[in-house]
Amino acid sequence: MEETREYDKILIKNLVLKNVTGVDSWQRLKSQPVVITVWLYTDITAAGDTDHVTNSIHYGHVTKGITKLAETNTFKSLEALAHAVVKLCCVHFGAERTAITVEQPKALLHASASGVQLSRSKHDFKDDGVVETLGDVSKLGYEDVVFVKDLRLHTIIGVNPWEREEKQVVVINLTIYPSDLLFPVGGSSSSHHLRTIVRTLTRHIEASGYKTVEAFAVAVARLALEKCHVNKIRVQVEKPSAILFADASGLEVTRDIKWLRNVLEAEKKSGHHFAHGATLEDQVVGKNIPADYTHTALIALGSNVGDRVAHLYQALDLLEQDCSSAVVDTSFLYETPPMYYTEQPAFLNGVCKVLTCLEPADLLAKLKHVEEVMGRTASFRNAPRPIDLDILFYDDLVMETPDLTIPHISIQEREFVLWPLCDIAKGMEHPRLYKTCGQLLSQLLKVTAESEQGPLKIEKVIPIQKDQQIWRWNSQTYIMGILNTTPDSFSDGGNYVDVDKAVAAAMQMKADGASILDIGGMSTRPGADDAFPEEEEIKRVVPVIRRLREQGFDLPISIDTFRAAVADAAVEAGASMINDISGGARDPNMLKVMAKHKVPVCLMHMRGDAKTMMNEENTTYDNDDVVNAISQQLHDLIRRALAAGVYRWNIIMDPGVGFAKTAEQDFQILRHLGDMVAEDALLEGFPTLMGPSRKKFIGKVTGVDDAGKRSYGTAGAVAASVAGGANILRVHDVRPMWEVARVCDSVWKRGDL
Repeated sequence: MEETREYDKILIKNLVLKNVTGVDSWQRLKSQPVVITVWLYTDITAAGDTDHVTNSIHYGHVTKGITKLAETNTFKSLEALAHAVVKLCCVHFGAERTAITVEQPKALLHASASGVQLSRSKHDFKDDGVVETLGDVSKLGYEDVVFVKDLRLHTIIGVNPWEREEKQVVVINLTIYPSDLLFPVGGSSSSHHLRTIVRTLTRHIEASGYKTVEAFAVAVARLALEKCHVNKIRVQVEKPSAILFADASGLEVTRDIKWLRNVLEAEKKSGHHFAHGATLEDQVVGKNIPADYTHTALIALGSNVGDRVAHLYQALDLLEQDCSSAVVDTSFLYETPPMYYTEQPAFLNGVCKVLTCLEPADLLAKLKHVEEVMGRTASFRNAPRPIDLDILFYDDLVMETPDLTIPHISIQEREFVLWPLCDIAKGMEHPRLYKTCGQLLSQLLKVTAESEQGPLKIEKVIPIQKDQQIWRWNSQTYIMGILNTTPDSFSDGGNYVDVDKAVAAAMQMKADGASILDIGGMSTRPGADDAFPEEEEIKRVVPVIRRLREQGFDLPISIDTFRAAVADAAVEAGASMINDISGGARDPNMLKVMAKHKVPVCLMHMRGDAKTMMNEENTTYDNDDVVNAISQQLHDLIRRALAAGVYRWNIIMDPGVGFAKTAEQDFQILRHLGDMVAEDALLEGFPTLMGPSRKKFIGKVTGVDDAGKRSYGTAGAVAASVAGGANILRVHDVRPMWEVARVCDSVWKRGDL
């Protein structure tokens, strides 16, 4: 067997050059230092025997060649620069193999450097320098990596009491292993956006706290694998302040996507608490997406003519029916003033994410056809239109033709695009502007705030009754009046079983200031029987809804049920919202009904059912962190709803006060309600419904046993909910709580009264 050759190596270490390679730490496209270290694998025997430099590769010539190459060319990425140097060394200077490290000092704001490391053999190149077919990468022995050196961040870490009091510096080194070569066959560099990865990790690290370095390092690795779509990563963590007579203490972990899958599988088997013990994954509902839908596009939608909501819904349907695409996510919905040509009605704007098999030009042609089918005419540029569809991003493609520019040329100047875009792609980095969508929005908001006109009035909205009635979330807190057509509800059971009495009560709630009614035909109080036939539930609610609509009742009506058949019948009778205490998890057909009717839905957090939810098992949360547990489960419920075709702008979340929570846990929810939907939180941006009315936790602190006499305590909970940012309050005593909300809104939501 032939012996494997061990080559000699020639080193050029830390060659500092100036080059325009990507952007600096402030995202400026400018010349900056790069540091190059090269190992050339060769045979120096002849030079060693003769002591004559011509019998070896002259490192001086190599240095001049690399310098000329780097300082007379512009490269889109460090990978492209590194590959060009490797090709120069292998093809021009004849190295059998070349290994290179290229790094940019201070390319990231809080790190000393970032860079790439790769190696190639001369046999990987043809005589003309073109990359040969490399075959199975796993058999080549190459291990390309990108890395971040000495990322310095601040976080709570340590077990001692004094370490929990103040954030300390941690120094993190990251080595990221791509699933394929950094510079693959064909010579097209697929740059790994370290800037975006580091931003994601930084937000998490500086907002978190850990007792051990071990947990911290594993959490960082998991975040990179799960949220940044890294294939494999090595995380080295150091605590400089840990040991007095040492520079640092720390550790290093390596994790890959296989490890993550095992972790997720183990978590899946451990199960989440759902009604009747079902786990989340038991009831996942999603679309069947064809295997060839491999491209991802983000598409902007806008309408300002006719029934705007109907136009948006029709456009989304046509995207799936006629454009070889599947809608997999949608933004929240925004009402925005017209831009460019301002003498026209306000727009409804959103963004959707689609998977498609179409190439960009073909997708554009299909979108233009949809616009034409829906009645858009080219009267003049930026004219009023029933629908406007624009491709914002397509994969990570950068292209420019006479008909199409990707990314869209005007993203950075359009608030009405950036707001919804940030709902579903906040961390996406613009490949031309080198900023995330979130950064582009933040910078634009600063510009508009300082302009003569001041900030634009852009409202996040929900089409609560399609285009007939649209709620603006930031303008007021909406009061939802409770109308139970049941004989056994916990505080008003039997009052409105009669249809005439129920209708009269609804009319009175409207007069008292209710913005919406919530009609329920089944008691969900602790211990209630929720196993009676769904036909009975339908008989209790549908006649009331139908009678109200026949009498011209124009407020939105919510149907309070977890049964799909009841929700379906109620919406057909005139209900405009579905309020499901199980968040769509209890009835496997509920999400289909929600998606079919395209109405707003409220997804609530609970564990168990009416008979079991107050058991100790269901009121016990890991680490006593009820807020985090609620956020995680609601996030899962929302993810399922989106996968089933429910639009994000139609989703409202309810943390479920009183459902599988002790009194203290209910108060924790009130204390941290705003944190649950704050910036970068798991539920960021979602509107919130709170239902504290007459609940047991109020009676516990006030000593009022009679639920019907807990109005004053309810008023306190209502005020706390508004202070926490609640958007809808579900209450029994409409007029008093309307008054409380009006005063609270004047304090926290409006300063113009």
